[in-house]
Amino acid sequence: MEIKVYNMQGKEVEVLSLDGDIFEGEIRSSVLREAVLAYRASHRQGTASTKSRAEVRGGGRKPWIQKGTGRARAGSRRSPLWVGGGVVFGPKPRNFKYHFPQKMKKIALKSSLRKKIREGGLIILNRISIKNGKTKEMAEFLQLLSLKGKTLLVLEEPNEKIIRSASNLKNLRLSPAVCLSAYDILSHKNICITKGALVHLVERLKKKDE
Repeated sequence: MEIKVYNMQGKEVEVLSLDGDIFEGEIRSSVLREAVLAYRASHRQGTASTKSRAEVRGGGRKPWIQKGTGRARAGSRRSPLWVGGGVVFGPKPRNFKYHFPQKMKKIALKSSLRKKIREGGLIILNRISIKNGKTKEMAEFLQLLSLKGKTLLVLEEPNEKIIRSASNLKNLRLSPAVCLSAYDILSHKNICITKGALVHLVERLKKKDE
C-alpha cells in the first residue's frame, strides 16, 4: 500500500510504501469495541459511595414504643425508609478496570489504523517544525492541510514548542507514538503522524510480545 506524504505547507513531497501486514487486512470490529470499553472503564474513578444502615450515625434507641401510638412500627432511625437513613444496595468504591490482553491491543490498534486509512483520515507528514511556539503557527498549519474537526497529531517525541502552540486549540490533541491507542484513533476525525512517529509505531506493532 502506498500513501502520500505532505509537508507543513500542505504540498505532496513523496509517496511512502506502508507495511501491508499492519495497514491492510481485516478490520476487527468486535476487538475495537472491546478496546473502547476497556479504555473508558479504566478512566472511571469508581469513587461513588453511600452508607448502609450499619454505617449511618444514630439509631441506638427505638424511636417510640411498639404499640399504642397509632404510628407504624419503627426500630431504628437508620432504616432506609427514613430520611437520613441508610441506602439499600448503594454504590461503593470499586475498580472498573478489566484485563485487556496485549495481543488484542495490537489487533485493535491495527484495525483502527486500517479503518482510518479507508476513511481517508490518515495524513503522513515528512516533519513538523514550529519556530516560536505560537498558536497562530499551528492554526495556519491546520488550515493549509484543510483539517476540520477533531485532529490528533502523533509525534515521535514530545516537543515543548509544539505542545505550547497546540495548547489553545480545542480541536487539536497531541500524542507520542509510544502512547497511541485504538481509542485515540477512533475518537478523532483526522490523524496526522510524522514519518519518525510512523517508524516507531510500526516497530511497536511488529515487536513480539514477551
